[in-house]
Amino acid sequence: MLKAVLFDMDGVIVDTEPLHHKAYQQMFSEVGIDVSSEMYEGFTGQSTYGICVQLCSYFKLHQDPQELVQIKRNNFTKLFFEDDDLQLLEGVKDLILDYHANGLALVLASSASMFTINNITKRFGLNQYFKDKLSGADLKASKPHPEIFINAASSAGVSPNECIVIEDSTNGIKAAKSAGIFCIAYKSEHSKNQDYTLADMLISNYEEINYGSIKNILN
Repeated sequence: MLKAVLFDMDGVIVDTEPLHHKAYQQMFSEVGIDVSSEMYEGFTGQSTYGICVQLCSYFKLHQDPQELVQIKRNNFTKLFFEDDDLQLLEGVKDLILDYHANGLALVLASSASMFTINNITKRFGLNQYFKDKLSGADLKASKPHPEIFINAASSAGVSPNECIVIEDSTNGIKAAKSAGIFCIAYKSEHSKNQDYTLADMLISNYEEINYGSIKNILN
């Protein structure tokens, strides 16, 4: 029986990827590295710290990973408050309201920092609908490690077979499946070069998974 829904944030609730991309590109320029598009795409779904650890190792940077994290975060924060184009993805708030009204426990489980998560949920008035919010940046391992979704299910007070995950990235889908959770992959115009083959279901419109359509999905 479906009791909870675990939401990723970037690419699922809001498209902050263009802002993150700009912030990362600014950081790459500041520290003098050239990151290929292929390498950047491989970072999707991972925490900023984990990405910066990889960058420091690969490019043999003298900076500490946390220093890179702070540069990127400063860039992103400036963009976040200046970019008026940042909006919720089409249909997602109606979906959240639908699930909440039908008694499902909702947990936000994102690789973003808690600072970013809180800014997003506050800006768009979502806090009241989520039972809990988890940041992968606070955990030992990033997606595709399943830790964040295992913790999210526990926070929702349900077992893995009583919840679903909504994800948009290869790493997020792998994390959900490794946690033993039914995963719905959301493919939007913002999702680039992600592998959805491991997902249990693939959608491109949130109307496809309203409560009436998925309430018996785990039966």
